[in-house]
Formats: sequence, C-alpha cells, structure tokens
Amino acid sequence: MAESIQQKVKPEDNMQLYVGLFYTATLISGLLQTALGVFRLGFLVDFLSHSTITGFMGGTALVICLQQLKGMLGLKHFTSHTDVVHVLRAVFENRKEWTWQCAVVGVIFLTFLQLSRYVRKKKPNLFWVSAIAPIIVVVVGCLFAYLFNAEKHGIAIVGKLSKGINPPSIHLINFSPEYISVVLKAGIVTAMISLAEGIAIGRSFSMMNNEQIDGNKEMVAIGLMNIVGSLTSCYLSTGPFSKTAVNHNAGCRSQMSNVVMSMCMLLTLLFLAPLFGYTPLVALASIIMSAMLGLIDYEKAYHLYKTDKFDFLICMVAFFGVAFISMDMGLMMSVGLALVRTLLYVARPPTCKLGTVTNNAFRDIEQYPGSKQTPGMLILKLGSPIYFPNSNYVRERILRWVRDEQSLENSKRNEIEYLILDFGGVTSIDITGVETLFETRRALAAKSIKIILVNPRLGVMEKLIVTRFIDVIGKESVFLTIEEAIENCRFSLNSSSQTKREDVEIA
Repeated sequence: MAESIQQKVKPEDNMQLYVGLFYTATLISGLLQTALGVFRLGFLVDFLSHSTITGFMGGTALVICLQQLKGMLGLKHFTSHTDVVHVLRAVFENRKEWTWQCAVVGVIFLTFLQLSRYVRKKKPNLFWVSAIAPIIVVVVGCLFAYLFNAEKHGIAIVGKLSKGINPPSIHLINFSPEYISVVLKAGIVTAMISLAEGIAIGRSFSMMNNEQIDGNKEMVAIGLMNIVGSLTSCYLSTGPFSKTAVNHNAGCRSQMSNVVMSMCMLLTLLFLAPLFGYTPLVALASIIMSAMLGLIDYEKAYHLYKTDKFDFLICMVAFFGVAFISMDMGLMMSVGLALVRTLLYVARPPTCKLGTVTNNAFRDIEQYPGSKQTPGMLILKLGSPIYFPNSNYVRERILRWVRDEQSLENSKRNEIEYLILDFGGVTSIDITGVETLFETRRALAAKSIKIILVNPRLGVMEKLIVTRFIDVIGKESVFLTIEEAIENCRFSLNSSSQTKREDVEIA
C-alpha cells in the first residue's frame, strides 16, 4: 500500500495527505472485503488445499521465527523484507550489534515457554500453565528491565507509551479525483492480499482443531474491521499469523477471547500503557518464536511425500515460496499449482471398462482382472461431468475402448453390437458435451454399434431430451440399471443370431 501511495504523494512532502490516503485506501479495502462476503464469495476458501495450508504454515512460521532474531540478538538495524535471504543477510551484516545479554535473556524466556507447553502436553489438566506463561514472561521482563535498568546493558525495551486511544480520522478520508485512482488501486490490491492471508491463517488453525470456518463470515469480519479502523486512525489489517499462534497456544477457543483481549487492551491504553513501556523486546520475540516453533509440521510433510508426490510438491511450493519470496506470492503459487492439477483432472476424467464380478455386480476390469465380460457388449463407466475441456478426450477414450475391444473380439469372432454407457457419474453436461455424444453416435453407427445409456441424472437427461439426443438413439435405449440394459440387449442379440442362422439355412 505504501509503495502505491508514495508514487503520488511522498510522506516528507505532505504527511497529513499521505496518512489520509492510507485511511482512504483502507476504507476501500474494507468495503470491498465486506461486499465479497455479503455476495457469498466465501467459496474461494475452498481453493486452499490441505497441502497448501501445511506448506504455508511452515513457511510463515520459519520466516517469523527468523524475524524474531532482531529482538533475540538486540539488533538496532534490520530489513523490511520478509524472505529468508534478506533476513539472514541483515542478521549477519549487523553482527557487530549482537548483544550476549539479549541472547541469554531470550534463551531463558524461550526455554520457560517451551517447558510450559511441554507440561500442558504431558498433563492436559495443567493447561493453565501454558496459558499464563506469556504474561509471566512480560511481567518478569518488565520488572527485570525496570529494576536493573536493562537499556544500559544493551537490552532494548518498547519505550515510552502514551495513554489514550486513536483519534477519529473520518475528516482525513480523501476521495479527491486527483488521488482516487491511487487509493482505488492500493485498496483493491491490498484487500485481496489481506483476504487471502487472513483466510489462509484462519483455515490453518481451524484444521488443527478439526473445526470449520465460513469464508463469507471471515470476509465480512475482516472488511468491517478495516472500515471501522479507517475511521479511527488505523491502516489495513488482517488476521495476523503471529498473534493467532500466540492465542492458539494460550488456549483461546472462541470469539469471546477477542472480547476479553479488547477490553484488556482498552484498559491498558487508558490506564496502564506507561507501565508496559518497560517490556523488553526480547521478551516479545521469545513469545512469538515459541508460538511459531510448533507450527512447522515435518511429519505431515513426510506423510504427503509418502502418500502423494504432487501434493508434496504443492506443499513445498507454498513453503519455499513463502520463505524465499513473500507470503502472498508463496500462497498464490501454491494455489495456482493446485488449480493446474484440478484442471488436469477436469480435462482428463476417469473412464473404465466394467465386467461382472459376482451376483451381477459390475466393477472395473483393471481392478478386478477376473471379472467376466458380456459377449457382444462393451460396458463403460464415465466418472465426471462432460464439459468443453474434456469432451474431446471423452470421445477419444470411448472410441479407443471400442477399437481395442473390436480387435480383441475379432480374434474371438464375436462382434460388438452394443456400447453401454453408465452415466451415473456424469453429474452435468454442457452443449459441447452433447455435441460430442452426437459425434460419438455417428462414429459408432458407421460400425453398426448402438449406444445404450444407463442411469443418467435428471439434469443430464433434461438436456439430452431438449437437444433431441434421446430421440436419435430412441427412448428404448435408456435404462435404469446395467442389468436391465444387458437383458434387453441380450434378447436383441439372440433374435439377431436366430435371424442370421435362418438366413444361412435359406441360402
């Protein structure tokens, strides 16, 4: 957002206008996010696969852990970039600023926090130990900094905090035609990025607790937060990963925890803010780092590798994209790769040849090699909707099955007369798919093969009736079950065989 606005207004030239454009872009972002939720576009959450979430959480946790090295080592200069390369470069380029006092205090705090988590894991009834551990670290850190004058020993503190809350900023909202294009661009772009990150973080932690989130409600909540924030001197925000992780480790389970935190924050700002000015930065860094350490799920990544290599690739793209490029780019790259996989599934739907196993049960002959085939018939099952991306593939697969079967049957001197298509898995079909069925019927008619449909869905059947495909193949060529279709075709085959024998005798 800052980069977009600075192209038009520099903060050193007009700070009030610069800040006003920030608030305006935040307002636009909030309005857009709320509108997306109101118009029920929360289904976009479903594009975040389990593999994406696993890699995203691991990469984000790694990046945030490394960023806490600034506080853990007492660095005064650091980078504004979030990727691993820039962060590590900043850490080692400023190694002269390292202070052993910060490192020792940080290790002590971090060890205490990790021990509290271990206690909660081993004895769940002592969950409160882990819940109060962060506040103990803050209180002890404040007392330590105040009593021993930590700043003189190289341990940085938060610094002076003034009492009070942010003033209203509605008078700074600026929709001037001169700047409207800039704030629209900044607001729309950052709205989508913050939504993607916020919803990804929400879904990540909901999966850890076996819960479900409503994407529409998430969008409305984030949007309303930014609308109110833009009117009270706040810039764009979303669900922060580090604070969410701290809340999760503290045992927060419902929105009531946010209400309590809001009240505590309000009281702190109004009455206690100066006291927290003594909080050592190393204490805050250790709290965040402790929350992050448990979010890199090595076992889940290994499970993905053993189960599905493509899912593992999606996970690694998210992990390394977040770690070495940026959070939003890593997320988009992983989602894009997952969408490519989905498109491959759509464009190459499964088709299989069915045979009889036992008691008229029809199964895939590749899965059940001992299944029996019905003479004179080829039974195929289509397992997905027929749309324009996969219609040619479906036609080619059907015709290839027919060619392969004919070459096999010719060696046995038993010709195919019926192609039975199980449409139970075809949930929908578009006009391109219907035209594909017409083309397939013409190709098969040239080989004296008749198409039989079994169990078409209601929506599919309506389209086939409207497009007169049913009239072309005949209503008698549609059946409820494969058994009924086989019995009818077998009767026709017997009648045809008897007629052929009679013709031979006459000849």
